[in-house]
Amino acid sequence: MRLFKNGKIASEASPELVEADVLVDDEGLIVEVGPSLDGDGAELTDCSGCVLVPGMFDLHVRGREPGFEHKETLETCAAAALHGGITGLVLMPDTSPPIDTGNQLKSVQDRIAELGSIEMLQAGCLTKGRAGKELAGFSGLARLGVPMLTDSDRSIDCPDLLRRCMEYARDFDLLVTSHCETPALAKAGVVNEGKLSYRLGLPGLPSISQEIAIVRDLALARHTGVRLHLQQISTGMSLDAVRLSKQAGVRVSCEVSPHHLILSEESVADYDTAFKIQPPLQKAADTEALLVGLLDDTIDVIASGHAPHTSFEKSADFGSAPWGGSALETAVLAIYDRFIANGKFNWDLLIRKYSSAPRRLVGLNSPVIEPGRQADFFVFDVEAETEIIPDYFRSKCSVTPFLGQTLKGSIRETLA
Repeated sequence: MRLFKNGKIASEASPELVEADVLVDDEGLIVEVGPSLDGDGAELTDCSGCVLVPGMFDLHVRGREPGFEHKETLETCAAAALHGGITGLVLMPDTSPPIDTGNQLKSVQDRIAELGSIEMLQAGCLTKGRAGKELAGFSGLARLGVPMLTDSDRSIDCPDLLRRCMEYARDFDLLVTSHCETPALAKAGVVNEGKLSYRLGLPGLPSISQEIAIVRDLALARHTGVRLHLQQISTGMSLDAVRLSKQAGVRVSCEVSPHHLILSEESVADYDTAFKIQPPLQKAADTEALLVGLLDDTIDVIASGHAPHTSFEKSADFGSAPWGGSALETAVLAIYDRFIANGKFNWDLLIRKYSSAPRRLVGLNSPVIEPGRQADFFVFDVEAETEIIPDYFRSKCSVTPFLGQTLKGSIRETLA
């Protein structure tokens, strides 16, 4: 038995924190919640100055296994998630081989079951080999309970093929997740097109690449009636298109990453590849629009976009280095530091966007800190600080735009 004493409990139901102790038995079941619990000899954990927060759930994670274990493994991915207060996640299918058949999905599900650490769901591909040429094995993937279909960081160029993908997914009642980019416009762009790309002398990637693709995918979703989820929204114009489509009854949801909520193209300096994030960081006005969209519920979900690479890979020049970096272990801390600690929003919004809503999208129940429920929460010390240094990470990747910063708060431990 463990007694978490003198803490405050956060929930999505209210912005107010509730002072209470939490008693958890040896099987991980919450036995009692209330003030001044005794615990009858239970191991005591003093949570003075701490908030007990339901575990987060991340819809957009690259676990890299199978095929890219030098970047990350499912074991290190799970450890990183727990370290960051995340107790469940969805793995992208951009592995080697890609997860485009039931057999491929089953092999990863068996590996996840073998690990037995946190709730990890494996997404399947929309097209065979993520090549954008023909449909993946929808029936086999659906039979094994795939949570969503996506080609991860690749956009399907042919609208007729995407339409057929959506129609099949609709018939299987599967969520289609779209990376919105127009390849003919994106080309070899590596930063937002404009003053930044001109100043750095780097190929620019115009924001209309995302905006045009989003309008197309929303039109196809309206036509087919599929459930559509848009990954990594990054511009105000993209958000306006989603807002209008929701008002028109399109079954669409969308996500934003902490990086795009916090950073803008002005953050990119000295050709630091930690800031090479997909989609590219946008103008400050877009960052502000994303926060408004999060607060008014146009944006449904926060997702990290965790995309680990080796330090060697990221040490290449900006144009050649791969997109992305480590994000699971900084997401909650960065959001607390920039928003919750400053009173821009409260824990209830973070829980709604990063715990409950993503779980609902894939048909899971949300964790609640109450008697009779499994312990699924993390202990967050609001009076501490966390220095983001390489030794902090459980992930194989320590590349992050927050490296070298000291963020408010600390995740003391996570129970799952």
